[in-house]
Amino acid sequence: MNRRTAFLTTLAVTTALTLTACGGEDTDAPAKGSDKATGVEAPTSSAPASSGRPEIELPGDISYTFDWPKTGDKEKDAVLADGEQSIKAVDQAIVKQDALDKAYLYYYEGEAAAQTEQFIQAYVDAKARVTGTFRYYNPTVQVRDGGMASLVYCEDQSKAFDMYLKDRKVNKTPVTENSYVLYTTQLRKNDEGVWAITKLMSERGHDQCRP
Repeated sequence: MNRRTAFLTTLAVTTALTLTACGGEDTDAPAKGSDKATGVEAPTSSAPASSGRPEIELPGDISYTFDWPKTGDKEKDAVLADGEQSIKAVDQAIVKQDALDKAYLYYYEGEAAAQTEQFIQAYVDAKARVTGTFRYYNPTVQVRDGGMASLVYCEDQSKAFDMYLKDRKVNKTPVTENSYVLYTTQLRKNDEGVWAITKLMSERGHDQCRP
């Protein structure tokens, strides 16, 4: 049911990083492959590359709402902007069926990069990808000395699902409290000026995220 479900429960630290579908206990969840095999549609959503950042293109059946307006603080707004791109970059890797896609590796380092690679690979192995609408909200940003920061936010996965690539079947599941996920991330500003995620934890059904 949640966009990263039982498929990845082996990733203890990132408990919410399980396949998308809200009730997806199915280990045959959809994976990614070539453009033809993965059911990739012509991209209608793209993020323009800026300051050397990779371009991100996603099929038209995936959409996002980021309810985290600018704070007015330059560094905090940069954390939010890079956080948004990091989320989309992971979904691009899933759609491309590439667990080593350069776009997401631009935004993830160390422990977080290793966990995310496993998460993406699970989709590849299952021949599935994500589809639907994702909403992100209730962000809290803290920037500390030494180029370190934290970003805590919620994700609404109630309209997001897994799609099996072979027959493009969408695993639609009921909405429950586990459709709402709290993410806690730690970031560092690297030499290229990018706020890269170094640690990522999540908790499904958290009070802070449920409607």
